[in-house]
Amino acid sequence: MHTLEIGLENYFSIKFENDNFIFLDQTKLPFTETYVETDDYERIAEAIERLEVRGAPQIGIAAAYAVALSIKNVPQELNLENFNKAYQRLARTRPTAVNLFYALNEIKKEYEKFHQEKSIYEHLLNKAKQIHQNDIEYCEKIGENGTKLFKKKSNVLTHCNTGKLATGGDGTAFNVIKTAYIKGLVNFVYADETRPLLQGSRLTAFELEKNKIPFAIQTDSMAAVLMQQGKVDMVITGADRIALNGDSANKIGTYNLAILCNYHNIPFYIAAPTTTIDRTIASGADIVIEYRNKNEILKLNGLQIASGNYETFSPAFDVTPSHLITGIITEETVNFFPYNFI
Repeated sequence: MHTLEIGLENYFSIKFENDNFIFLDQTKLPFTETYVETDDYERIAEAIERLEVRGAPQIGIAAAYAVALSIKNVPQELNLENFNKAYQRLARTRPTAVNLFYALNEIKKEYEKFHQEKSIYEHLLNKAKQIHQNDIEYCEKIGENGTKLFKKKSNVLTHCNTGKLATGGDGTAFNVIKTAYIKGLVNFVYADETRPLLQGSRLTAFELEKNKIPFAIQTDSMAAVLMQQGKVDMVITGADRIALNGDSANKIGTYNLAILCNYHNIPFYIAAPTTTIDRTIASGADIVIEYRNKNEILKLNGLQIASGNYETFSPAFDVTPSHLITGIITEETVNFFPYNFI
């Protein structure tokens, strides 16, 4: 584990180098850039659960590397046992983001295809690298496709974190904003703080500052006032799972924004790769929502801010009905309501 100074303009969130998976511990941001280097799949699984590694596409990529690493330097007769243990362990980490299960299943297909070969580790590692590279390319295309929606230089509001810290590339919704800013199409960005874990104020603000994009942070409950005052031209968020009808699960608080946009006649967009579309479910009613530990609400950086005896309601995600989503931006195109992903 090593720490970098926070003033550097260049940063990365995950990479594979020297036969190790390296990730930025996002729980320590924005004050310290601490990178962890490991070849232990259990450590990567823990990182996903602790949100040291987070964001739907990035979780999938990390899981792919983790399962590949589970058979590194393992005798061939133990490959199947280790692979199954790692696969099942990673599948238990977080239930909502479909990219996790997409990546795990891609690795599983590769294992079933080459499991009898001595070079099985190299096959799995190459598949993980391919999943990673694909997401880098998806992010670039999402950014380009999203800029087509800008009709003027705009103020954009976003929720949670969807940048390099959440993906294998430069981001989904964040990369739409970044690409549009480079093209002179973004005037200002409002970043929801994103309670309870503050991914907006800790992570999105960190990335906006790194990319020199003008922004302000506001609490989640301030979005309505911004819209009432005419200061928001569009809202762009990411997604963790999209149903065939377009219903989309994303960080808790996203549904609030969609309702506010509907009331104020502001376009509401979601940006996500097609790997986030779950073609096994018809609607958002079938999406499993993850619930988090109550201490994420009752504590802040380990400091108790409310009685530990209190009960909490703590879903990590909500589901936005498709009719509230103006458009869904993927690497392929911009899809508009009504949706029918097949």
